[in-house]
Amino acid sequence: MLRLLRHLAPYRWQIAGVCLLVVLQNLAELLLPTLMADIVDRGVFRMDTPLILRTGAMMLAVTAVGAACSIGVSLLAALVSTGFGRRLRSMVFAREESFSLDEFDRLGTATLIIRCTNDITQVQQVVFMVLRMALGAPVMLVGGIVMALAEDAALSWLIVVVTPLLGAAVWAIAARGMPLFRAVQARLDRLNLVLREQLTGIRVIRAFNRVGWELERFDQANRDLTQVSISVNQLLAAMMPVVMLLMNVTAVAVVWFGGLRIDQGQMQVGSLMAFIQYVMLIMFSLVMLSMLFVMVPRAAVSAGRINEVLETEPEIVDPLLPREPVRAEGGVEYRGVTFSYHGAEHPALQDISFTARAGEFTAIIGSTGSGKSTLVNLLLRFYDVDRGAILVDGVDVREMSQASLRSRIGYVPQQAVLFSGTIADNIRYGKEDATEEEIRHAAAIAQAADFIEAMPQGYQSVVAQGGTNLSGGQRQRLAIARALVRRPQIYVFDDSFSALDFQTDARLRQALRRETRDATVFLVAQRVGSVMDADRIIVLEEGRIAAMGTHRELMECCQVYREIACSQLAEEALA
Repeated sequence: MLRLLRHLAPYRWQIAGVCLLVVLQNLAELLLPTLMADIVDRGVFRMDTPLILRTGAMMLAVTAVGAACSIGVSLLAALVSTGFGRRLRSMVFAREESFSLDEFDRLGTATLIIRCTNDITQVQQVVFMVLRMALGAPVMLVGGIVMALAEDAALSWLIVVVTPLLGAAVWAIAARGMPLFRAVQARLDRLNLVLREQLTGIRVIRAFNRVGWELERFDQANRDLTQVSISVNQLLAAMMPVVMLLMNVTAVAVVWFGGLRIDQGQMQVGSLMAFIQYVMLIMFSLVMLSMLFVMVPRAAVSAGRINEVLETEPEIVDPLLPREPVRAEGGVEYRGVTFSYHGAEHPALQDISFTARAGEFTAIIGSTGSGKSTLVNLLLRFYDVDRGAILVDGVDVREMSQASLRSRIGYVPQQAVLFSGTIADNIRYGKEDATEEEIRHAAAIAQAADFIEAMPQGYQSVVAQGGTNLSGGQRQRLAIARALVRRPQIYVFDDSFSALDFQTDARLRQALRRETRDATVFLVAQRVGSVMDADRIIVLEEGRIAAMGTHRELMECCQVYREIACSQLAEEALA
């Protein structure tokens, strides 16, 4: 928690202002009982009207000052806490954006969302409570004790007895609550995970008639969270009766023993009233501290989860002195590349070596799990190789900045990801300053112009989140247009034609040949028909290169490629 609070440094002047206003507010509250005692003892009993009016005016002025300070504290506390929350969210989101795919796989998307929202909200609320209420509690506690001693030192033994009892009760509740708060956040992560899976997979759930089972799974996660939350609330609910019992018992004791002292002539009525007020202020400050002790453990759990994100160092970072290729042709060389996923028993890729030059069409084919997508993901530096190197125009990708590397690549993933907005916005995602003419040209090459222009609003038609209002083939073509509008030096198509019919596939490949004739093109595919005309076909088998060559060469010398081809194409098509 303390490590996280260092990010409050930009708000140090606002916090200083809060501290000053809190001190003034507490001084005003501490002064009022003394003025009230003066009115009772000297004004009422002596019928001194001028004294009553003069002291009453002072009380009104002190009250006004205290109210103004309270408003100022609330305003500044709100500004600091919300600004702090905004700053934390920006930092957490920026750090999450810098994570490699490995960090996302290890932490999980669901918990990263909760840490960026609910956890930061918990910390933000505690910061507000500290500034608004708990910051003045120590001042009020010390000031109240001093003023109570000044009024009547003999009765102050009651404060000495009650304070440790209240502190022990609060400490016990806080210690019991810490593991429960951790459990609440873990259950919240689980609930978010289940909910995201059900919303994103609603088509599959309905197609397999699993709605009832998913409802039970959600209910179970919901019940787990509810049970832990009930335990937490029961624990917190026990605190207030304990505090109120101690406060009321203390008040009764003060009136009882104070009455005895008044009867003995050792204390005045006004002093007793002031003493009661000071005891209540002391008890109230202890209540505020107790609330802080209860809220801080929960915020500490959230702060620890936030710190885990902020202190997780991304595995993939830019070099201190990035290098830029002397030439900008788009040539790619894999030099003895070996790569393993974390926790995997065997390498996903092993000893991969080949060269792809500008103007060449390199296809990658193989059975499921052979490492096709992994191979192109390493080029984009989504992961770093374990051994060997990948060079772009003669420079190792690890020696280039990630922005520079990826600005040279037009990438179309396996799953066409579209964003909410218009079709034009999604195509322009590849190039922010793309003109209308460039957008239309990219759509035409991607064979998307026909269905776009058939829509009522054309390129301004709205795309739903994830492109759910479009078919799979339409999403793939828009993703291809997004890469084409960028006009990069290297194109990577990761199984991007799988949802296209054969006729559209053929037209698209023919158009791509013309459009990308000066670029380096990588095509990951399952269909032999999509790779037959490639300049180079790389056949992967269990993470190794089984063979490499043209379609005709592989049909003659590579058993793996021949089996794949024979399973898909007729003899006359193969010929």
